[in-house]
Amino acid sequence: MRALMQLVRFGREQALSCLFPVVIFASLGLTQIISLPFLLRYDWILLICILMQWWMLRSGLETRAELQVITLFHLIGLALEIYKVHMGSWAYPEEGYSKIFGVPLYSGFMYASVASYLCQAWRRLNVNLIKWPPFPLVVALAAAIYLNFFTHHFWMDVRWWLSLFVIILFWRSWVSYEVGGLTYKMPIALSFVLIGFFIWIAENIATFFGAWEYPNQTEAWSLVHLGKVSSWLLLVIVSFLIVATLKQIKDKTQKA
Repeated sequence: MRALMQLVRFGREQALSCLFPVVIFASLGLTQIISLPFLLRYDWILLICILMQWWMLRSGLETRAELQVITLFHLIGLALEIYKVHMGSWAYPEEGYSKIFGVPLYSGFMYASVASYLCQAWRRLNVNLIKWPPFPLVVALAAAIYLNFFTHHFWMDVRWWLSLFVIILFWRSWVSYEVGGLTYKMPIALSFVLIGFFIWIAENIATFFGAWEYPNQTEAWSLVHLGKVSSWLLLVIVSFLIVATLKQIKDKTQKA
């Protein structure tokens, strides 16, 4: 029973940490089923995301420091979306007043929601890093992973080499977290895989509701290829490394 209660507590904290992503999925589903007046669908989703972000900050669910991190992810994600749409990796077929270079602005919030989850879970579960690699190596790896999303279109795709470097660099690294006053530990690499897999599931839900579409989904929706897990895994690693690095810089600044 104690183990079951701990699982329930962990699930509750995870659910609360996923509040922003849940609102995005709900808005995707709602606007797919119901035709809202005055604005186009992509514009309504953007408005819902902005209102949700404002409410989370106003209610205290997010701090101003976390908002800065989330904004950074919004910009990083939007830049990646514009490039990928330009290269034909996926598309946003519907019209919208808030589209730039074929990409609706709400797409940046989908990346920001990943950062929101990480920040929320970090605080709620009192996450700590054990045997974290040196700062320069972490920054270099995160930058290389992010750049590979761009460069593999005209150069070799080195994602598997980067994945190998991740395993080597974080082989001895663990993450600790608290649930109900008890501390647990998990290998960093395992946490990356779990988050990446669940984001792949979320991607299937998002494409089903028409958030965007891959070339093989233009005629009818189909399951996102399992190979996309590797892409999301690397994106999660970049997200985690950025959040972890900013958290460490903040902690060092406060101690100074």
